Amino acid sequence: MNNKPSAAFIGASWAALLIGMLAFNIGLWKAEMQLNEKGYYFALLLYGLFSAVSLQKSVRDQLENIPVSSLYFGLCWFSLAISILLLVVGLFNATITLSEKGFYGMSYALSLFAAIAVQKNTRDIQAAQKNNG
Repeated sequence: MNNKPSAAFIGASWAALLIGMLAFNIGLWKAEMQLNEKGYYFALLLYGLFSAVSLQKSVRDQLENIPVSSLYFGLCWFSLAISILLLVVGLFNATITLSEKGFYGMSYALSLFAAIAVQKNTRDIQAAQKNNG
């Protein structure tokens, strides 16, 4: 069975990741927030991306019978949940318009989903190359 993702899916995943991250960061750049607020949201984006990729890798490792400690697996879920919760709390308390809050939430969600898809594609490509030679 060929598990290698199509070129279209790989391209769409990378495009979604870049669009989500660029939109989020351009929004921060243009926002009328203090620098420490911008730093908070930027750090949350990086933390969310890392925790989403780490969780995807842990799930995939378990599916491929690669040992993953339950502590690390739990920390991955906790990190992803906390990164999303911190974004929601930050946006709820932010003094920006509702449309801006929605923009940040949607670009954040797009970025996290795309990061998971890119990580999955990377693993699938590596597995296909390993099986083919």
